[in-house]
Amino acid sequence: MTVAPSTSRSRPGRPPARGMEWIPGGSFVMGSDHHYPEEAPAHRVQVEGFWIDRSPVTNTQFLKFVKATGHVTLAEQPADPAAYPGALPELLVPSSIVFVPPPGPIGTGDPYRWWRYVAGANWRHPEGPGSSIKNRDHHPVVHVAHADAVAYAAWSGKQLPSETEWERAAWGGRKGAEFAWGEELHPGGRPVANTFQGDFPHHNSLLDGYAGTSPVGVFPANGYGLFDTIGNVWEWTDSWYANHAPKADQESAAEGSSGCCAGAADDAREASIDPTSQHGAMPRKVVKGGSYLCAPSYCRRYRPAARMAQGIDTSTCHMGFRCIVRP
Repeated sequence: MTVAPSTSRSRPGRPPARGMEWIPGGSFVMGSDHHYPEEAPAHRVQVEGFWIDRSPVTNTQFLKFVKATGHVTLAEQPADPAAYPGALPELLVPSSIVFVPPPGPIGTGDPYRWWRYVAGANWRHPEGPGSSIKNRDHHPVVHVAHADAVAYAAWSGKQLPSETEWERAAWGGRKGAEFAWGEELHPGGRPVANTFQGDFPHHNSLLDGYAGTSPVGVFPANGYGLFDTIGNVWEWTDSWYANHAPKADQESAAEGSSGCCAGAADDAREASIDPTSQHGAMPRKVVKGGSYLCAPSYCRRYRPAARMAQGIDTSTCHMGFRCIVRP
């Protein structure tokens, strides 16, 4: 299906909620032919204009949602043994994935040496029991699975962005640069996003001042007035993970669950599963933006074109989200 050119370039009145910015419709080149294989091929797409949260959803905002609805996140619930046959019992208790830096150099070949399932880790306790979100009111909420993000979006009268919408917003109107802000990772030697500096995974030099998440808005906004589209936390989209469209289909921008019918969405869900991946038989969504753990020596995904597949049952200490409203 060829998507018609956008008719929503102009800002349609006032924002539907506080803290949202208008992203004009139009065409842009999505993906990259010069980085990770899953970003290729670069292809031109059209997108309609939409409103998007200026920043990732914060702990304060998520707490308000939980108080209003009684929502219990996936990380706060025990896992269903039937969904994870053969799993060790200690992995079925309420838990989430936490980054635990090793004491010294270990190489970057085995991520399980710095990722841990931590019982009791969740959005209220980001590093596990004994930790809290005290003094982190304006940090992005983390340890939210895809369903938690969807629930928050529905409560707030919003939606999760598609991958195309998210990437359009993250570029901030810039075209043809390496990063969302230009050609240098640290322009003039100054960090402009919360990423990892030093020797990953054991030594973070803290050039940007943060070992973990940072308050939203402490780094410069992009050209659309958005904060933390790059670094800080990965962000959920509502697009099922798949290879980018082949060149013959580059005009198509049909996305995941926003497809034209339930059958198409079901097909996209099934196609997102890769039994050989770490997520096994779990359907996967696209996450975007990189996080405070992206480093030049390990994960160069602090770019708008970068993407990653994430199982919908997964929550981690470096994954959050923001919402959109479509006119």
